[in-house]
Amino acid sequence: MHQSAALHGSLFLKRYAAPRGAGTILDIGSQDLNGSLRQFCPEGFSYVGLDFAAGKGVDVILTDPYRFPFEDDQFDYVVSSSCFEHSQMFWLTFAEAIRVLKPDGVLYINVPSNGPYHRYPTDNWRFYPDAGLALCEWGRRCGVDVQLIESFIGAPLNDHWADFVACFGKSPAALAVNPGRMVFKAHGPTNIWFRKPEGGEPVFSPKLVARETAKA
Repeated sequence: MHQSAALHGSLFLKRYAAPRGAGTILDIGSQDLNGSLRQFCPEGFSYVGLDFAAGKGVDVILTDPYRFPFEDDQFDYVVSSSCFEHSQMFWLTFAEAIRVLKPDGVLYINVPSNGPYHRYPTDNWRFYPDAGLALCEWGRRCGVDVQLIESFIGAPLNDHWADFVACFGKSPAALAVNPGRMVFKAHGPTNIWFRKPEGGEPVFSPKLVARETAKA
């Protein structure tokens, strides 16, 4: 896990999960390779690591990469860092992540927006600023009113990786239940899509939006 991915993942868990005090977290692509998001899990939460192969930090091994062995509406939060670029059909991974979220749950993804080719076992995609909107449209075509809560491109931090970071609600209920936003604490965010806790359409800002627009 590169440094900015660790920074943004820990920030998500601090801003979104920790205020709830207890709950369940599913990590897609959880194998500990130079660190994992599990190390930032807030107290009071149960944490399940899901991956395609056995390894440190993996609790459940997938037999089908596009079908998760969990019931609908099971997790409060689903997280995935540096994984979607390795999924050949990431839109199916996204649909499964949304399926297992509770109605007021939040999905966090961190995917490279740039960077060199790195196979594990394949390297297929890079995500640009409008990727979050596109994934919401895909979710709605799958029958779920997916909400883009916020997304941005995080600046590199002592390396070459710029991260596409996005938080999605399974329904509008996730907006009010999760009023904190990452963008105010993120490292050099640009190309920001942002939605206020009370709802409304997401607003685009090339650079950091004013702090007054949501709880910082």
